[in-house]
Amino acid sequence: MLKKVDLVVIALSSPVKIGIYENQKLIDTIISEEKSSDIFPKLFEEIFKKYEINALFYANGPGSFMAIKVAYIFLKSISVLKKIPLFATDAFYFNENNPIKAIGKLYFVKISSEIKTQKLETVPEVYFSLRSTLNYNDFSKTTTPLYSIGAV
Repeated sequence: MLKKVDLVVIALSSPVKIGIYENQKLIDTIISEEKSSDIFPKLFEEIFKKYEINALFYANGPGSFMAIKVAYIFLKSISVLKKIPLFATDAFYFNENNPIKAIGKLYFVKISSEIKTQKLETVPEVYFSLRSTLNYNDFSKTTTPLYSIGAV
């Protein structure tokens, strides 16, 4: 019998990170420098051999729009085909609300609950990390990528 787990996917930039959670506690982490479009099929094939997935969670932006689209389409397809619920939250949840690179000196920032672009002269290091504990209340059933962010 396979262990029942939840998956959290952060595919906003390189590296791609996947957290495997049992009873809302992080039990394993998968990190890949490969493009999500190349590595997702391989990774998920291995994950499905080892685990039964209860729910999928992912960061739906901001970040690389192409990476977010790939993650959304891949995870939404799995969600529909395997009847696994999909949930999302914004990327700031995984980087302690720090600015996220947009283009040039423009960065995405979250002020209150609104995401905007802002020019920054000093370039902060952008990193994303998986939480040690998964809190379902921090995620939404609205899973579409954050396209409402202004063009950069």
